[in-house]
Amino acid sequence: MIDERSLARNWLNEYPPAILTAFKKLAEGYRQVYVTGGAVRDWLRGNQAFDLDLTVAGDGLAAARFLAGETGGAFVPLDERERVGRVVTDGLTVDISSFREGTSGIVDDLSRRDFSINAMGVALDRVTGTLREPLSLIDPLGGAADLAGGLIRAPAAEVFENDPLRLLRAYRFAACLSFTIEPQTREWIIPRGELLRRPAPERINYELMAIMASDRAAVTVAEMNEAGILGVIFPELLPGKGLEQPASHHLDVLSHNLAALAAVEKIIAEPSLFFPEHPDHFRAYLAAPSRPRLLKWAALFHDLGKPETCETREDGRTTFYNHDQAGAEIFTGIGRRLRWSRDHLRTVTRLIELHMYPFHLSNAVRKSGITPKACLRLVKAAGEDLPGLFMLAMADSLASQGPLRPADMEEDLANLYARIDKVYRESIRPVLSGPPLLTGHDLKEMGLEPGPLFGRILSGLEQARVAGEIEGKEQAKDWVRAFLAARPEERD
Repeated sequence: MIDERSLARNWLNEYPPAILTAFKKLAEGYRQVYVTGGAVRDWLRGNQAFDLDLTVAGDGLAAARFLAGETGGAFVPLDERERVGRVVTDGLTVDISSFREGTSGIVDDLSRRDFSINAMGVALDRVTGTLREPLSLIDPLGGAADLAGGLIRAPAAEVFENDPLRLLRAYRFAACLSFTIEPQTREWIIPRGELLRRPAPERINYELMAIMASDRAAVTVAEMNEAGILGVIFPELLPGKGLEQPASHHLDVLSHNLAALAAVEKIIAEPSLFFPEHPDHFRAYLAAPSRPRLLKWAALFHDLGKPETCETREDGRTTFYNHDQAGAEIFTGIGRRLRWSRDHLRTVTRLIELHMYPFHLSNAVRKSGITPKACLRLVKAAGEDLPGLFMLAMADSLASQGPLRPADMEEDLANLYARIDKVYRESIRPVLSGPPLLTGHDLKEMGLEPGPLFGRILSGLEQARVAGEIEGKEQAKDWVRAFLAARPEERD
């Protein structure tokens, strides 16, 4: 895990000269200045760091204000009580803090850090403004050894009580670095899960988003579930534990949700294995940075509504009618609690609400085929998230391996996507991209009053055009007259 060459490399030499000049002046004004935390960790792994943490023997907030003045950067006070400030300048973010928790030296300061891999430091040279040479790593907790071994290790149980968010940060670092939480640290975490009720929702969300953005979200979330943390953060998931499903499934609802997350992560990694005819569609969809992680959120919560909608029929069958709509409504509350943006919340709730749609159409294909109108309804409902919806459905299918599961379900879903894409290119896109045959003005000229009826008529015209039932303005007017004649109450 450690790049041996990085141990002798003065990484600050590669930063802008103006920054080094400012660092030199900063070091001249304070007895001790150290680069600490994540930047040192990244350097040891052979990676350049653009987020720097500096620790000074003095007032960190004043030091940050001074550095901002020297560089012309933006100054942001982060913590007045702990005297922590931030400077954003020339592509760098520099956080400067005083020795923490009343300590008076760098070794004691680093010993109070959350994890050993974040508790390393290197002194800043007052002459050059770069790292002091020969480089000497300050490593009181054995962070370099844990970095080499891929371990997340806390120095004591108290670090979690001092800041409960560290319970979640342990899993975030494990996910993002592909590390393992060492056994003693895990033992300290398990009985303290309830402490996660204290941190602000925005802080919780930051850690969760980082986990979902990693390529180890599924295994990390599963470990959080085993430790009891997942249920503290998301009590809405707990009713699914032990809730059995029909024989098309082999897992209870909670385990199925976790399995769907694991499956969607595999699909995201290589869409061509599951949609061999159109892998470029899915790669293009996933190119937007937020989409992979939002798709993972949808997979984890796609069956959130099943406990609420569970019913046992007289014949003994278990049903979950409308669990998709119920789940979307419940997740809306979760997203708001985590202070999600409107766009992100809309994306995930739409995926949850529509996740059964591809299965319904697959059943229709087996029985009688599907019409262009049915394809249009799905395309308009899913919008730009159509590829995401099919990846979610594929993950749902892969996570359902019960004895009565329909055969060839994954192949059916891939074929359905291909069918919808063909109809879209040949029939839907030409209609949606061109001008409408009739407008609201045309309907008023036909003697109709504006209102909800206009929307139903224009939507019906669109479907009729996609199905090839009408062409041209006069045929469209004839269709409207026939529509109204068949439904005289619509006009009143």
